[in-house]
Amino acid sequence: MTGTDVKTILHKDIVKFIRECLKKDHPDSYLIAVLHKVQGRYGWLSEPHMAEVAQLLQVPTATVSGVATFYHFFRLRPRGRFAISVCLGTACFVRGADEIVEAFRSELGIGMGETTQDGLFSLETSRCLGVCALAPVVMINEKVYSKVTAKQVPELIRQMQEG
Repeated sequence: MTGTDVKTILHKDIVKFIRECLKKDHPDSYLIAVLHKVQGRYGWLSEPHMAEVAQLLQVPTATVSGVATFYHFFRLRPRGRFAISVCLGTACFVRGADEIVEAFRSELGIGMGETTQDGLFSLETSRCLGVCALAPVVMINEKVYSKVTAKQVPELIRQMQEG
């Protein structure tokens, strides 16, 4: 597949990257790199995106889906405008991270890995954010909040809704 008139839903830079991979030895070994590019562009891996990656990279769709579901860093659902990640590393956990998780779940009405119906909030956990001295920590998009308590959760949500 080398023609430029092929209809695609993937961004042209991703298609170009896949075509470059096809020129190399073992092009299927670039699958994870391709999926990272797709997720980086669209924020998640939709079924149509994965199907097109499979077609362009010339690998079975089941292979693409298997890789995407095996690795935890791939998202198969869109993220909310505010991606809330509660650290569950040891330092955070012993300082009440589980209570923070429960407060977010209760306030937002969603479970882990879910997004609110309005598309505003997604809730997830991480194993360690690397700032253990500030535990417990919550990362919202790229901003880290330190020494968070469950009582602060409603105010954090309110700030995001207003800002």
